Amino acid sequence: MNYSLLKQICSILSPSGNEGAKKAFLINYINENKHLWSVEFQIIDGEEFQDSFLLVFGKPRTAIFAHLDTIGFTVRYDNKLVPIGGPEVETGFELVGRDSKGEIETKMVYDEETHYLTIDFNRPIDRGTELVFKCNFRETDEYVQSCYLDNSLGILNALEVAKTLKDGVICFSCFEETGGGSVPFLAKYIYENYKIKHALISDITWLTEGVIGNEGVVVSMRDKNIPRRSFIDKIISLTEESGIPFQLEVEASGSSDGREVHHSPYPIDWVFIGAGEENVHSPNEKVFKKDFEGMVNLYKYLMEKL
Repeated sequence: MNYSLLKQICSILSPSGNEGAKKAFLINYINENKHLWSVEFQIIDGEEFQDSFLLVFGKPRTAIFAHLDTIGFTVRYDNKLVPIGGPEVETGFELVGRDSKGEIETKMVYDEETHYLTIDFNRPIDRGTELVFKCNFRETDEYVQSCYLDNSLGILNALEVAKTLKDGVICFSCFEETGGGSVPFLAKYIYENYKIKHALISDITWLTEGVIGNEGVVVSMRDKNIPRRSFIDKIISLTEESGIPFQLEVEASGSSDGREVHHSPYPIDWVFIGAGEENVHSPNEKVFKKDFEGMVNLYKYLMEKL
């Protein structure tokens, strides 16, 4: 598994609305490595896709959605911060970015009484500058730990599946952490052009009292949104057939690109399948390699069987 590539993906600034650098990195990586992949494919890109793009293989039946964006912060006035998505906040968290005056490396200051969120920096930062967690990537034999494993691991999963994929569409989407954005358009495009009726959401979920780290990939039966039960039952049956260790998740909150597929006017069944992580939306997200590698293997199996 290419965990050195994961480290690179984790370190690219790409908060919701500013995914262009990550898109450019991935397209460059794909073009440099596509000669090693099993089959030829098409990259579908262009102004109408904004910062999203597609990889189309063979005669696709099923799509994988992997979002490019992360949580982060926007600098407001007087070096105050506005969250992008739902990041964890704690005094001392290290943040990085860049404005017109140069590189920024600073620390967050959170006032628990007023709930003001500011930064400890020696000059005013340009309004609208985006800051993200500083990447401190750690790897052991058992796990990886870093900011932005959500959704760098979802992206890496899609790239690993792409190496041997014969038929399918991979949708690299934007704006997942803040809701809406590119998925409604992508769903329209893949349904109208390829009649795609199945979607696998390549993302990272959380560890809970019912989802345990190092116990297998997670198949989510529901979150805030409820997928069609007959499709979920089919996915569970195929997962059991695969022999890959897995866990079932049932939650009342949280959402993903599946939400936008769910609310689209297209009859596309969807399911969220991903590894569970500790310390969600913090600089110290942690995922066990066994769970992630099971995720990759299950996606390969399902893309062949669906």
